[in-house]
Amino acid sequence: MDAVRREGYEIMMRNAVILGSGCAGWTAALYLARANLKPLVLTGAQTGGLLTTTSIVENFPGFPQGVDGTALMSQMMEQAQKFGAEVEFGVTADEVILGRPAHKILSGKRTIETKTLIVATGAGHRHLDVPGEKELETKGVTYCATCDGALPMFRNQPLVVVGGGDSACEEATFLTRFASTVYLVHRRDQLRASKIMAERALGNPKIKPVWNSVVESVEGVSQGKVTGVKLKDTTTGKSSVLACAGVFVAIGHVPNTQIFQKKIKMDEAGYLQLGPGSRTNIEGVFGAGDCADKVYRQAITAAGMGCMAAIDAERYLAGGLS
Repeated sequence: MDAVRREGYEIMMRNAVILGSGCAGWTAALYLARANLKPLVLTGAQTGGLLTTTSIVENFPGFPQGVDGTALMSQMMEQAQKFGAEVEFGVTADEVILGRPAHKILSGKRTIETKTLIVATGAGHRHLDVPGEKELETKGVTYCATCDGALPMFRNQPLVVVGGGDSACEEATFLTRFASTVYLVHRRDQLRASKIMAERALGNPKIKPVWNSVVESVEGVSQGKVTGVKLKDTTTGKSSVLACAGVFVAIGHVPNTQIFQKKIKMDEAGYLQLGPGSRTNIEGVFGAGDCADKVYRQAITAAGMGCMAAIDAERYLAGGLS
């Protein structure tokens, strides 16, 4: 790394900078650090990403008893640091200027220049933004059935899934393995999911649709756990409380790519478009994880994409990838 000062700003030149500190970011950092490229990781505001909001991860290989999401991210970070990755906590990019000979990341009073950039900024769950949701997150409110559905607190209990798309149907169907009943709450009178997914969900005897309903609040804040949801009927305007032990919000994701709008090719939803491999349409810029994946959105697939991005970046620096 070379560092100079110019016009009051610190200019740092790096081989590789990684934006994001979830599974994709830490895996990319590990691979690049082991290649002796001394990557710099800017963790963003939420070090560890969305996985730190999950109490236990039971589907990440190598942990037969499950692992706390925050602990998993901490172990990944330590492994990357062991091989020489540098980490700046809580640091975000204010602006990016992409182009040769170096990409520029403006953060505070610094301009970080880098030969390669890995975008692993992840995605955020769309929230209901109703009373009780934030207070009961990890206490019965969750955004990933695959991650949390098998937790003891949800077994043989009535659960609520909010949403009407493919993701909501998938979540509801998955939860029937553990719940006594799954209430699928949707604001309309029919699902917007694909025909096959809708038929699969509605054909399951454990899934009971609750049509024309929106969540007004999540109940149970005073008890410290979810006890139900307050629903409003969109046709009558009447409110009622539906008892449940968990609320699974499946109303979509928002990729954290706003800073790259009109700078990197994306789809209409804001997900980075990659290929071949992890390459974006900008030379020397690679994507990994949930900011580029709207299909799987799993910790293990994000880690795999981080590996791909690091290998592509390493080959690019060696002159073997244009």
